[in-house]
Amino acid sequence: MSREIKTILVLGSGGTMGNGIVHVAAVAGYQVRGYDVKQEFVDRGIATIRKNLERGLKRETITPEEIDLTMARISGFTDLKEAAQGVDFVIEAVFENIELKINLFQELDEVLGDDVIIASNTSTISISLLGGGSNRGDRFIGMHFFNPPPMMKLIEVIVGLQTSDETLSITKEISEKMGKEVIVAKDSPGFIVNRILLPLLNEAVFALQDGVGTVEDIDKGIKLGLGHPMGPFTLLDLIGLDTALHVSEAFYKAFQDSKYRVPHLLRNMVHAGKLGRKSGEGFYKY
Repeated sequence: MSREIKTILVLGSGGTMGNGIVHVAAVAGYQVRGYDVKQEFVDRGIATIRKNLERGLKRETITPEEIDLTMARISGFTDLKEAAQGVDFVIEAVFENIELKINLFQELDEVLGDDVIIASNTSTISISLLGGGSNRGDRFIGMHFFNPPPMMKLIEVIVGLQTSDETLSITKEISEKMGKEVIVAKDSPGFIVNRILLPLLNEAVFALQDGVGTVEDIDKGIKLGLGHPMGPFTLLDLIGLDTALHVSEAFYKAFQDSKYRVPHLLRNMVHAGKLGRKSGEGFYKY
């Protein structure tokens, strides 16, 4: 690594992905600053991290002392300029809204050191587009974690049109220090994993919509027949049906390809508020 990364700022630390990223960065030994727009979000994220760490006590994968050391590396902020002071690397994990993200990046440009890299956890938005909005395209990269970040071994690193080789090298080394496996993708909608995953999820919903099989049988078929850890409907409920709908619509607009068309059933379920685990009901009830 050309320079040592000690302190990482995570934007959106109160969310599921954000607090998971704070978690893995702190466990890896980094000082981590979590930023969110409200103190209640910051506090919720930190409480979730402690709760998740404490689950390891029963499995004897972590000690109380290690939990205390990890939590001591984490601090929370609601003032972006204060949060950005002295950081070496930024990971953005806020809502998938281009204007919101670029506004944050432009605010950061005024306070970050010139050599600080910004990595976006986006799963759908062009890294070149976001990098251009940040005014540091060569120091901008995609760093797509998978849900939940403490459990999932993969990080998909996405190289934008201007991303430098040094930025890629530093990002890969940070990912590996977090204990992750890295794949590198070019900047194209959906990158590698979601580009392939979304047609499968949509086709499962079409199969259900057409009466080909039940939710349970389609899930069982994909788990046992293809060796997936969970079926498509279990995964959709975990992702959130509204998120899946948003991503599918973005892909269809980008590719103009019918394989990304949205099933009516998925759209109707979102309209009915059946969003999956987070709403208590999706394809399954929770």
